[in-house]
Parts: sequence; C-alpha cells; structure tokens
Amino acid sequence: MMGKPCVKGTRIPVYLLLEKMAAGETSEQLVAAYPQITVEDLRACLEYAAV
Repeated sequence: MMGKPCVKGTRIPVYLLLEKMAAGETSEQLVAAYPQITVEDLRACLEYAAV
C-alpha cells in the first residue's frame, strides 16, 4: 500500500507544503511553522513537483 510522499524524516506531506507555497507562504514562514524542515527540504518539494 502506498502513502503520500512526506518530507524525509518527518510525517509532513509534500502536498501540504506545496499548497502553502502556492498560497504565498514564504520559506521563512514555513520553516518557522514546521521547525523540523529546512529550506533545502522545501527545495526538494519543488523539485519533486516539477517531475
């Protein structure tokens, strides 16, 4: 059974971060809201979406 892709080492789904970025939230806001992620994690989410 396959689940939704999450940020490595977390249970934060990639789609959630992509939706928040699309709505205009900045990297700084997201890292503050989810301290377990990094700016590099957000870049990885964008790269995942581009494929």
